[in-house]
Amino acid sequence: MRVRRTSAAAREEARLRQRNQLVVQHIGLVKSIARRMAQRVPSQVEVSELMGVGMIGLVDAAGRYEPSLGVPFEAYARRRVHGAMLDSLRRLDGVPRAVRRQRREVDAAISRLRHELQREPTEEEIAQALHLSPEEYERALRQVQLAEAASVRPIDSGAGDASSLLEFAVDPEEGPQVRLERAELKQHLARAIAELPDRERQILALYYQEELSLAEIGEVIGVGESRVSQLRTQAIARLRTRLRETLQLTDLR
Repeated sequence: MRVRRTSAAAREEARLRQRNQLVVQHIGLVKSIARRMAQRVPSQVEVSELMGVGMIGLVDAAGRYEPSLGVPFEAYARRRVHGAMLDSLRRLDGVPRAVRRQRREVDAAISRLRHELQREPTEEEIAQALHLSPEEYERALRQVQLAEAASVRPIDSGAGDASSLLEFAVDPEEGPQVRLERAELKQHLARAIAELPDRERQILALYYQEELSLAEIGEVIGVGESRVSQLRTQAIARLRTRLRETLQLTDLR
């Protein structure tokens, strides 16, 4: 009986040692995910807060991980860490209806102008259609960004590929994944990106492909960080309306 207890204790000790080792080796992963997510959510959400809940997700992942499943630990942990941060953000989701309505109004204006002008509308045209001054339109885009942050969903792959852009470009209320295969949706997204104004397309490429921060992108294109954030939000609004129109056309076939 003593031998059995010793053997069980040894296995438990080895399991804890492996868990602790995995946690220590992947702290950098938590930091990376937290920093990127902090750029997408309201400024009152601190990186340290995201890292705290992310570390809980990492410890949970290390405790549950089974190497025999053939999944690399980093991929498994990324999903757990990302999910823990999203769960924390959802608990803080206090986005009022007015903010969600603001997003719908911006999207509707972009879509209507695109059909009327047969091209992508300028910022000035969008603001005018909404009967807003340039300053008021900037504030509206900040509100749209708040609504986007509240609707972020987990994704299967890393933050640097098209999936991370797709999670923002797709309207969560539309639920298009049930109607179109994700691969097909990505093709539509690629075509929509190609039709964006040059600077907005450049910002998305630097952010989602090169993984530069908003501040770094601002240095590249010569504008402030807040301006980059505004243009990125506007670009995603354009993409969201494009994908919604694509889905509607698909339903009519």
